Amino acid sequence: MVKDKITGRLIAAARVLAGVPQGDFAAAAGLPLTKLQQLEAGGSALVPPGTEFTGIKAALDYFGVVVLDEADGMGAGVRLKFTRRDVRQLTRLESEGGPVGADDAP
Repeated sequence: MVKDKITGRLIAAARVLAGVPQGDFAAAAGLPLTKLQQLEAGGSALVPPGTEFTGIKAALDYFGVVVLDEADGMGAGVRLKFTRRDVRQLTRLESEGGPVGADDAP
């Protein structure tokens, strides 16, 4: 689940944590690469609500990243939705072949 406060710094951290290049993340978010670079360079500036924000939320979800709100005296952060073991298992299952179908995983 992605929260409603996303900054350029959180986007960059999420992207690096998930191991996703800027170009791939920008494409998944429906953004030009230059816009993603501009947002990440904005540091702690909030991404305003709108089309870009919606695209970024979708890309974070697609790459399995969860944004954590500030809580218990700690700042906001990111983490992966799946453990590394889960990712290996999913990758193995997806590469086994068979008919291509819609992914109904949550």
